[in-house]
Amino acid sequence: MDKKYFGITKNGEPVHMYTLKNSKGVEMDIISYGGIITSLRVPDKYGKIGDIVLGFDTLENYLAPHPFFGAIIGRYGNRIAYGKFSIDGREYNLARNNGPNHLHGGEKGFDKAIWTITPTKGKDFMSLKLNHFSKDMEEGYPGNLMVSVTYTLTEDNVLDIDYWATTDRPTVVNLTQHSYFNLSGDFSKSVEDHEITIFADGYLPTDAGLIPTGKIAPVDGTPFDFKQPKLIGKHIGQDHEHLKIAGGYDHHWALNDWDKGYRWVAKAYHQGSGRILEVFTDEPGMQFYTGNFLDGTLAAKQGGAYCKRAGFCFETQHYPDAPNQDHFPSTLLRPGETYSSRTSYKFSVER
Repeated sequence: MDKKYFGITKNGEPVHMYTLKNSKGVEMDIISYGGIITSLRVPDKYGKIGDIVLGFDTLENYLAPHPFFGAIIGRYGNRIAYGKFSIDGREYNLARNNGPNHLHGGEKGFDKAIWTITPTKGKDFMSLKLNHFSKDMEEGYPGNLMVSVTYTLTEDNVLDIDYWATTDRPTVVNLTQHSYFNLSGDFSKSVEDHEITIFADGYLPTDAGLIPTGKIAPVDGTPFDFKQPKLIGKHIGQDHEHLKIAGGYDHHWALNDWDKGYRWVAKAYHQGSGRILEVFTDEPGMQFYTGNFLDGTLAAKQGGAYCKRAGFCFETQHYPDAPNQDHFPSTLLRPGETYSSRTSYKFSVER
């Protein structure tokens, strides 16, 4: 496990990079700014190690506006309609940083926090425990929130992400991880040639602002049916209302078997490299996003720039706008309760 200086913020806060490695050739870099996974290097079917997550080489690029590459998202991942919600009859107002809506925790969410990091090493794993204290009314959210996120890399090429939080006032919490994957390892190429499986019978249609309408629509007969493996590019350009609204896939799937807890929920496969990514979680939903807003203006780690759809996200979480939609699984956290969740990304190859 390595630690090195990565840079300094505009406020004079030092940022460090930690590297986790296992004996199978998997390596992951994480920085204390935003808990960002800056690189994730895994072998392909020929044994060649390649980086499979989008990001930057320098802190300066992470300090500039970017689409949440690799970051921990909170207090609330995804959107909250009109930047407001109510708890026990009291209304709270948040930043409207995504058109009329609130997105990913606001102007300074957890993606811009400096996390305190504690490394741990066991017989067959290495972990980084990241801690953050979010003050009462920070970004408009009530409650002093104690948060920890633990990244664990195992000898089985699994990245476990464990989330934990407590509060001293009723609040809402919905944490997630926002890595953009490109299993080819070639960031100059679109991920439309990746084969995706999502174990979900339903998805959440949205309005023009990507806020769920409240319905859970069946995926059958729609471009949102990934119950059987399907290339991202097969239906992404189809003339469908909700694909046109988002410019591709940027939707929430209501994952099957939520009542069973931690389970296998999704898979991605890239034939050229043979790389496979499998997702396990105890969360009820997942946002599948295909980098529709990447436009060639952000510098890529390998040179050049990130083109449209250069990466995809599997963001496991509770549903968007759940604080305003009572029939969605609740994101309410009260004093004396503990928020906890686990998501795992398992990497393998098909030869």
